[in-house]
Amino acid sequence: MPFRGLNMQHRCFGTPNSRLRGDLVQDLYLKELRAYKPTPIKTSDSESHVQKFSAPKAPHSPDEGDIAQDLKAYEDQQVELEGQATPGEAAAPEESWFEEEDWDEDGEKAAGSH
Repeated sequence: MPFRGLNMQHRCFGTPNSRLRGDLVQDLYLKELRAYKPTPIKTSDSESHVQKFSAPKAPHSPDEGDIAQDLKAYEDQQVELEGQATPGEAAAPEESWFEEEDWDEDGEKAAGSH
């Protein structure tokens, strides 16, 4: 057997080590990051995005004479409550929603009730 005493060597066919490849990507990233120069911000840049402020118009004030008359008419109004009769009308009788059951003297329900 002729191969017994020979030392075998492994060959790599141009594939770089993953560690070296990672450093290459990192180096490219850092190089581009250092080379980046942001554009300076000008004061005129905001003018196209922000509207000029203008104060709103003052609200229209109602007439003072009408307010006094309206307030007096409001105070003179009669308060209307539900269930109360107005003067000159007969009061509506109150309805009783409670149903009383008929009981005998012995404490039993009367025969005519439910």
